[in-house]
Amino acid sequence: MRTVRSVRSSFVALALALALPLGACASAEAGAEDAAITAFAAKVSGAAKVGAAAPDFELPDLAAQPVKLSDFKGKTVVLEWFNPGCPFVKYAWEEQVMPPTVKAALERPDTVWIAINSGAPGKQGHGVSTNRDAAGKWNIEHKILLDESGVVGKAYGAKTTPHMYVVDPAGVLVYDGAIDDAPMGRKEGAPVNYVGAALTDLTAGQPVGTAKTQPYGCSVKYGS
Repeated sequence: MRTVRSVRSSFVALALALALPLGACASAEAGAEDAAITAFAAKVSGAAKVGAAAPDFELPDLAAQPVKLSDFKGKTVVLEWFNPGCPFVKYAWEEQVMPPTVKAALERPDTVWIAINSGAPGKQGHGVSTNRDAAGKWNIEHKILLDESGVVGKAYGAKTTPHMYVVDPAGVLVYDGAIDDAPMGRKEGAPVNYVGAALTDLTAGQPVGTAKTQPYGCSVKYGS
Protein backbone atom coordinates (compact mmCIF):
# COMPACT_ATOMS: atom_id res chain seq x y z
CA MET A 1 0.00 0.00 0.00
CA ARG A 2 2.81 2.36 0.85
CA THR A 3 4.46 1.77 -2.51
CA VAL A 4 1.23 2.45 -4.44
CA ARG A 5 0.56 5.60 -2.40
CA SER A 6 4.13 6.78 -2.95
CA VAL A 7 3.93 6.20 -6.70
CA ARG A 8 0.57 7.99 -6.84
CA SER A 9 1.95 10.99 -4.93
CA SER A 10 4.96 11.15 -7.23
CA PHE A 11 2.69 11.06 -10.28
CA VAL A 12 0.52 13.90 -8.93
CA ALA A 13 3.60 15.97 -8.12
CA LEU A 14 4.96 15.41 -11.64
CA ALA A 15 1.61 16.35 -13.21
CA LEU A 16 1.47 19.56 -11.19
CA ALA A 17 5.04 20.39 -12.08
CA LEU A 18 4.26 19.99 -15.78
CA ALA A 19 0.93 21.85 -15.64
CA LEU A 20 2.12 24.93 -13.79
CA PRO A 21 4.65 26.07 -16.40
CA LEU A 22 2.03 25.61 -19.14
CA GLY A 23 -0.39 27.87 -17.29
CA ALA A 24 2.37 30.34 -16.61
CA CYS A 25 3.33 30.32 -20.31
CA ALA A 26 -0.28 30.95 -21.39
CA SER A 27 -0.56 33.81 -18.92
CA ALA A 28 2.77 35.27 -20.04
CA GLU A 29 1.71 35.02 -23.71
CA ALA A 30 -1.58 36.83 -23.06
CA GLY A 31 0.27 39.46 -21.04
CA ALA A 32 2.76 39.97 -23.87
CA GLU A 33 -0.07 40.45 -26.37
CA ASP A 34 -1.80 42.97 -24.10
CA ALA A 35 1.48 44.86 -23.67
CA ALA A 36 2.10 44.90 -27.42
CA ILE A 37 -1.40 46.23 -28.07
CA THR A 38 -1.07 48.91 -25.40
CA ALA A 39 2.21 50.01 -26.99
CA PHE A 40 0.70 50.05 -30.49
CA ALA A 41 0.39 53.57 -31.89
CA ALA A 42 -3.08 53.67 -33.43
CA LYS A 43 -3.37 55.85 -36.54
CA VAL A 44 -6.33 57.50 -38.22
CA SER A 45 -6.38 59.90 -41.16
CA GLY A 46 -9.26 62.24 -40.30
CA ALA A 47 -12.89 62.52 -39.20
CA ALA A 48 -15.69 60.38 -40.62
CA LYS A 49 -18.64 61.82 -42.51
CA VAL A 50 -21.30 60.03 -44.53
CA GLY A 51 -20.77 60.71 -48.23
CA ALA A 52 -17.04 61.38 -47.80
CA ALA A 53 -14.01 59.11 -47.88
CA ALA A 54 -13.88 56.91 -44.79
CA PRO A 55 -10.79 57.79 -42.72
CA ASP A 56 -8.08 55.19 -43.07
CA PHE A 57 -6.85 53.71 -39.80
CA GLU A 58 -4.36 51.22 -38.45
CA LEU A 59 -5.12 49.10 -35.36
CA PRO A 60 -3.87 45.83 -33.88
CA ASP A 61 -5.90 42.64 -33.98
CA LEU A 62 -6.01 40.19 -31.06
CA ALA A 63 -2.62 38.78 -32.09
CA ALA A 64 -1.16 42.33 -32.04
CA GLN A 65 -0.86 42.30 -35.85
CA PRO A 66 -1.57 45.63 -37.61
CA VAL A 67 -4.69 45.94 -39.76
CA LYS A 68 -5.48 48.92 -41.98
CA LEU A 69 -8.81 49.86 -43.51
CA SER A 70 -6.91 50.50 -46.75
CA ASP A 71 -5.89 46.82 -46.78
CA PHE A 72 -9.43 46.21 -48.07
CA LYS A 73 -9.48 48.78 -50.86
CA GLY A 74 -12.03 47.82 -53.50
CA LYS A 75 -14.17 45.86 -51.03
CA THR A 76 -17.27 46.72 -49.04
CA VAL A 77 -16.33 46.97 -45.35
CA VAL A 78 -18.72 46.78 -42.41
CA LEU A 79 -17.38 48.21 -39.15
CA GLU A 80 -19.01 47.12 -35.90
CA TRP A 81 -18.09 48.92 -32.68
CA PHE A 82 -17.85 46.10 -30.17
CA ASN A 83 -17.77 45.47 -26.42
CA PRO A 84 -18.37 41.87 -25.30
CA GLY A 85 -19.42 43.05 -21.82
CA CYS A 86 -22.22 45.29 -23.11
CA PRO A 87 -25.76 43.87 -22.71
CA PHE A 88 -26.79 45.28 -26.11
CA VAL A 89 -23.86 43.52 -27.80
CA LYS A 90 -24.62 40.29 -25.93
CA TYR A 91 -28.25 40.49 -27.04
CA ALA A 92 -27.28 41.16 -30.65
CA TRP A 93 -24.92 38.19 -30.77
CA GLU A 94 -26.89 35.74 -28.63
CA GLU A 95 -30.41 36.49 -29.90
CA GLN A 96 -29.62 36.09 -33.60
CA VAL A 97 -29.50 39.73 -34.61
CA MET A 98 -25.82 39.98 -35.51
CA PRO A 99 -24.94 36.41 -36.68
CA PRO A 100 -27.37 36.28 -39.64
CA THR A 101 -26.45 39.85 -40.59
CA VAL A 102 -22.76 38.93 -40.65
CA LYS A 103 -23.46 35.71 -42.56
CA ALA A 104 -25.52 37.48 -45.22
CA ALA A 105 -22.91 40.24 -45.53
CA LEU A 106 -20.03 37.82 -46.01
CA GLU A 107 -21.97 35.85 -48.62
CA ARG A 108 -21.73 38.95 -50.82
CA PRO A 109 -18.64 39.05 -53.01
CA ASP A 110 -15.77 41.20 -51.77
CA THR A 111 -17.30 42.11 -48.40
CA VAL A 112 -15.37 42.32 -45.13
CA TRP A 113 -16.68 42.60 -41.55
CA ILE A 114 -14.45 44.11 -38.85
CA ALA A 115 -15.24 44.60 -35.16
CA ILE A 116 -13.51 47.41 -33.26
CA ASN A 117 -13.32 47.67 -29.47
CA SER A 118 -12.43 51.20 -28.36
CA GLY A 119 -12.57 50.35 -24.66
CA ALA A 120 -9.66 51.70 -22.62
CA PRO A 121 -7.56 49.50 -20.29
CA GLY A 122 -9.52 48.63 -17.17
CA LYS A 123 -12.89 49.35 -18.78
CA GLN A 124 -15.72 46.90 -19.44
CA GLY A 125 -14.97 44.47 -22.27
CA HIS A 126 -11.31 45.43 -22.58
CA GLY A 127 -8.40 43.08 -23.23
CA VAL A 128 -7.20 40.32 -25.51
CA SER A 129 -8.47 37.38 -23.46
CA THR A 130 -11.93 38.91 -22.93
CA ASN A 131 -12.41 39.55 -26.64
CA ARG A 132 -10.90 36.21 -27.64
CA ASP A 133 -13.27 34.41 -25.26
CA ALA A 134 -16.23 36.28 -26.77
CA ALA A 135 -15.10 35.38 -30.29
CA GLY A 136 -14.99 31.72 -29.30
CA LYS A 137 -18.34 31.81 -27.52
CA TRP A 138 -20.15 33.56 -30.38
CA ASN A 139 -18.27 31.85 -33.24
CA ILE A 140 -16.87 35.16 -34.47
CA GLU A 141 -14.42 34.49 -37.29
CA HIS A 142 -13.82 38.05 -38.50
CA LYS A 143 -11.16 40.37 -37.12
CA ILE A 144 -11.60 42.11 -33.78
CA LEU A 145 -9.35 45.17 -33.52
CA LEU A 146 -8.43 46.94 -30.29
CA ASP A 147 -8.46 50.74 -30.19
CA GLU A 148 -7.29 51.30 -26.60
CA SER A 149 -6.48 54.97 -27.11
CA GLY A 150 -9.92 55.57 -28.63
CA VAL A 151 -8.52 57.69 -31.46
CA VAL A 152 -10.21 55.69 -34.21
CA GLY A 153 -13.53 55.50 -32.38
CA LYS A 154 -13.52 59.24 -31.77
CA ALA A 155 -12.56 59.98 -35.37
CA TYR A 156 -15.53 57.94 -36.54
CA GLY A 157 -17.80 59.42 -33.88
CA ALA A 158 -18.57 55.98 -32.45
CA LYS A 159 -20.95 56.55 -29.54
CA THR A 160 -22.37 53.15 -28.66
CA THR A 161 -21.80 49.43 -28.85
CA PRO A 162 -22.91 48.37 -31.29
CA HIS A 163 -22.46 51.36 -33.62
CA MET A 164 -22.31 50.36 -37.27
CA TYR A 165 -20.65 51.81 -40.36
CA VAL A 166 -20.57 50.67 -43.98
CA VAL A 167 -17.80 51.69 -46.38
CA ASP A 168 -18.39 51.07 -50.07
CA PRO A 169 -15.78 49.68 -52.53
CA ALA A 170 -14.78 53.22 -53.50
CA GLY A 171 -13.84 53.89 -49.87
CA VAL A 172 -16.80 56.18 -49.19
CA LEU A 173 -18.66 56.00 -45.89
CA VAL A 174 -22.26 55.23 -46.92
CA TYR A 175 -23.90 54.26 -43.62
CA ASP A 176 -23.53 55.39 -39.99
CA GLY A 177 -25.88 54.31 -37.21
CA ALA A 178 -27.71 51.43 -35.55
CA ILE A 179 -27.78 47.80 -36.59
CA ASP A 180 -31.61 47.96 -36.65
CA ASP A 181 -34.59 49.80 -35.24
CA ALA A 182 -35.34 47.31 -32.45
CA PRO A 183 -33.11 47.86 -29.38
CA MET A 184 -33.00 44.57 -27.43
CA GLY A 185 -35.78 43.33 -29.73
CA ARG A 186 -38.25 45.91 -28.45
CA LYS A 187 -40.47 46.66 -31.43
CA GLU A 188 -43.91 45.65 -32.60
CA GLY A 189 -43.69 44.06 -35.99
CA ALA A 190 -40.64 43.11 -38.02
CA PRO A 191 -37.49 45.14 -37.32
CA VAL A 192 -35.67 46.98 -40.07
CA ASN A 193 -32.05 45.87 -40.33
CA TYR A 194 -30.33 49.05 -41.52
CA VAL A 195 -26.99 47.39 -42.25
CA GLY A 196 -28.65 44.65 -44.29
CA ALA A 197 -30.66 47.25 -46.19
CA ALA A 198 -27.53 49.31 -46.94
CA LEU A 199 -25.74 46.23 -48.30
CA THR A 200 -28.79 45.34 -50.42
CA ASP A 201 -28.75 48.84 -51.91
CA LEU A 202 -25.04 48.58 -52.69
CA THR A 203 -25.53 45.19 -54.36
CA ALA A 204 -28.27 46.68 -56.52
CA GLY A 205 -25.97 49.54 -57.51
CA GLN A 206 -28.22 52.08 -55.81
CA PRO A 207 -27.47 54.83 -53.28
CA VAL A 208 -28.05 53.72 -49.69
CA GLY A 209 -31.65 54.69 -48.93
CA THR A 210 -31.16 55.23 -45.20
CA ALA A 211 -27.62 56.51 -44.75
CA LYS A 212 -27.75 57.72 -41.15
CA THR A 213 -29.70 56.60 -38.09
CA GLN A 214 -29.46 57.06 -34.33
CA PRO A 215 -27.21 54.37 -32.83
CA TYR A 216 -28.24 52.68 -29.59
CA GLY A 217 -26.47 50.56 -26.99
CA CYS A 218 -23.91 51.00 -24.23
CA SER A 219 -21.66 54.03 -24.38
CA VAL A 220 -18.23 53.32 -25.85
CA LYS A 221 -15.88 52.90 -22.89
CA TYR A 222 -13.29 55.51 -23.85
CA GLY A 223 -10.54 56.35 -21.39
CA SER A 224 -11.43 60.04 -21.40
